[in-house]
Amino acid sequence: RTSISQIEAETSLSRGTIQNIIKDSLGLRKISSRWIPHNLTTAHKKKRVKHCKDNLHMFKTGKWRLCDIITGEEMWVYQRQVGIRTTNACWIGYGEPPRTVVVRNRFEPKNKFSIFFKTNGPVLVDCMPTGKTINAYYYVNKCLKPVVKEINKQRPTSGTKNMNIHHDNATPHAAKMVKTFIEKAGMKIVPHPPYSPDLAPCDFWLFSLIKRQLSDHNNETTLKSKITAILKNISKEEYQLAFDKWLERMQLCIKH
Repeated sequence: RTSISQIEAETSLSRGTIQNIIKDSLGLRKISSRWIPHNLTTAHKKKRVKHCKDNLHMFKTGKWRLCDIITGEEMWVYQRQVGIRTTNACWIGYGEPPRTVVVRNRFEPKNKFSIFFKTNGPVLVDCMPTGKTINAYYYVNKCLKPVVKEINKQRPTSGTKNMNIHHDNATPHAAKMVKTFIEKAGMKIVPHPPYSPDLAPCDFWLFSLIKRQLSDHNNETTLKSKITAILKNISKEEYQLAFDKWLERMQLCIKH
């Protein structure tokens, strides 16, 4: 974390000389540190590699097909959008004050959405009612049952045969009630390594795409309608590409 100014003070070299040594001679560049949600242990890393190898083997041997995978996840969405630093940038005249954005507080209205999709598009968008909590019972009845119903509608002949569901290891997802329902529905669970949002299409692609397109909403009904519209406007090619990227990320996990 040493700065050029510190090196300049300690060595008496000019700033230009220091920059030339760092960039040209040493081949270094200064970048910001990456924020990560968890510091993975050796055991976690081994499990990531194992799951990726096992999952890729299932695809390579033809036992699984990308078109038979349903992936889903939950996300919190605030009704008031504040954007990010780059999206809030705007042109102003000389002497004009910069535009201000009021920081959100933790009590502002927000809603939890459960979103599931396949290679050909969205399967389910569920908005959890305010005051409710997602537990195993809610997850089965408000998420998985509607997912199965929609799959049977999309595939009237084969239904959920050979379908596999991919979600993370959150407590409601790992409950016995959930596993039993998925098994009885004729589906299998795609193993997901712990603390690995980089290996979940919802986390590494879909959720950020949705939030970039949202504007302010006064209630959960209009917010859900907008999210649903965003999902329907995404092309099948983009959904397919997200699954292709998922395979690529698993391969990178194994290599690195």
